Amino acid sequence: MGERTQNVQPGDIGTTLSGLWRVIDARRDADPQESYTARLLRGGPDGVLKKVAEEACEVVLACKDRDHDHIRYEAADLVYHLLVALAYHGVTLDELAGELDARAR
Repeated sequence: MGERTQNVQPGDIGTTLSGLWRVIDARRDADPQESYTARLLRGGPDGVLKKVAEEACEVVLACKDRDHDHIRYEAADLVYHLLVALAYHGVTLDELAGELDARAR
C-alpha cells in the first residue's frame, strides 16, 4: 500500500473522471521512462490486467478491514488502473457511461 492521502476533500466524480481520462489519453504518447501511464499503455495487456486484478484485491482486503480511508485510497488506484485498461482496449469513457446508463433504466 502507498502512503495515505491527507486532507481529501469531496469532489465531482464526473469532472474528476473526465480529467483523469484526458491525462491518460495525453500520456499515450509520453516517454515510458518518464510516465507510469505510458509504461502501462505500451507494456501489453498482461501488465495492465495484472494491475487491475492486484488493485481489485487490495480494495477487497481494505473492505474486509473496514478501514474507510484505506478503502478510498485503494478504490482510487483501482479506478485509475481500470481506466488505463479501458483506454488500452479502446473502450471510451462515454461508452462506459452509456453502458452504466443503459443498466440504470
